Amino acid sequence: MTRAVGRASAEAVAAGLPTAGPAAAGPPAAGVAAGPPAAGPVGAGPPVAGSIPAGLTAAGATVVAAPPVGTTVASLVPTSDAASTSGPPSGSGRDRTVTVGIATAMVAKGIGLAAPLVVTPACFRYLGDQRYGLWMAITALTGMAWFADLGLGNGLLTRLGQLADDPRQQAREISGAFATLGVVAVLLLAALVVITPVVPWVDLFAVRDPTVAAQTTTLVLICFGAFAVNIPLSLIQRIQYARGQMVQSNVWQSAGALAAMAVVLVAIAADWGPLVVVGGAVLAVPVTNLLNTVTYFWSAGPDGRPTPRLVHRDTVVGLLRLGLQFFALTMMSSIALNVDNPLVANVLGLAVAAHYAVVGKLFGVLWIFVGLVGMTVWPLNGAALARGEVAWVRRNTRRMVALYGVIVGAVGLLLVGYGHRLIELWVGTVDRSTIRLPVLVGLAGWSLLVAVTSPLLMVQNSIGLLRPQFVGWASFLVLATVLKVWGLRQFGLAGLPGAACVAYLLTMVPAALVGYRRALARCGPS
Repeated sequence: MTRAVGRASAEAVAAGLPTAGPAAAGPPAAGVAAGPPAAGPVGAGPPVAGSIPAGLTAAGATVVAAPPVGTTVASLVPTSDAASTSGPPSGSGRDRTVTVGIATAMVAKGIGLAAPLVVTPACFRYLGDQRYGLWMAITALTGMAWFADLGLGNGLLTRLGQLADDPRQQAREISGAFATLGVVAVLLLAALVVITPVVPWVDLFAVRDPTVAAQTTTLVLICFGAFAVNIPLSLIQRIQYARGQMVQSNVWQSAGALAAMAVVLVAIAADWGPLVVVGGAVLAVPVTNLLNTVTYFWSAGPDGRPTPRLVHRDTVVGLLRLGLQFFALTMMSSIALNVDNPLVANVLGLAVAAHYAVVGKLFGVLWIFVGLVGMTVWPLNGAALARGEVAWVRRNTRRMVALYGVIVGAVGLLLVGYGHRLIELWVGTVDRSTIRLPVLVGLAGWSLLVAVTSPLLMVQNSIGLLRPQFVGWASFLVLATVLKVWGLRQFGLAGLPGAACVAYLLTMVPAALVGYRRALARCGPS
């Protein structure tokens, strides 16, 4: 069962299907939750910084926040009908957008998680263990390159949310993002064509079957090529979320997951060959994103479409600067949140680390919900602050804290009470002497603590205020590592989540509160 789950997760990445994220991973980069699923690196990796998961704002005729470097505010007041559709709604419609967005995102995530589970048995039987293992190994390499979008996906999400009333500047930002990531994709494809014939992939992956060895280079080209192509195409999901069009985005994401599943099953049933099966799986999501992009901008009208003439150096530089900040923050928070298993292996041994990894995956389910809500609310916060609607942001943040607290707290209690039984049903056995009740209680407490601070971090991300999080995560990384090693040696595995909670309370909680207040003060009425 464990191998099946591992294969399903790896295949999800290979096919561009959403996954639940790394074992025991905390919220994707600081409060942001995972970005919309895609075959490319949308925040994904640790999704997003600070969440990551990081203004230029206007409210009526009053500028309430300084724009990020390289961005100009063309107009303080909407000048056309396009302005009213270029960002998330305001007023009562915004609350409905949050509710509907979360609901449809959960459906899309459910489809994305189910699709790889459906195709895994058929793929494994049809491809054989050698070819399937090769595919998963290549997939693992593409998964390590989640950072290839340079944080621009998260940066664009922030910038568009703050430019809700400036469709012209939105078009410039979108054009700049597509141009930049288009160049990245072309460079990656060129490097792939040059490097692939030179690298001894057969020896690298220890391929023994001659038939599979003959197809290895082609499989590498297909998988890495689909990954590179999807880097700019996946921007459409961030654009739709930034404009409050979560339902459309979630429908397309679901369509991509279902298309990948359908293509794979049809190809297997028709016996079209292993290369077609793998190609269909990894190309379905990029093709879906391409169709989504073409359809979306075709209906937007000429003024709303990205074009080369709208690509300006200052806009690109500003977007890159913000994106790289998100990238750095994501890297830091990812290391801080994923250092547990290596520490457990070093102090208590690999056997204990294996059991801890399993229970970590169980609690990792909580971050699916945190991620879905975070990605939905992020651009809405940015648009509200850009319009000076600080009261709504305060009210919505309190609601999100309460929502996270109730749901994550309730599910955490269920996992504490029934965690051992669930693990036994899932993987067949669990060492109760290693995974004792205090370990489950500590993980539930840690999950709750990070979840309820996530909305505060998302407000900061929405205007690109990342410095408090840099300080917080850097402090947490140092303090938590020291406390975790001490806790493991003094109290065993139970000392790990306890140490994480103490370090988080002393570092990230103050950073979240200070940054949240600073964000509201920056965007409040002058």
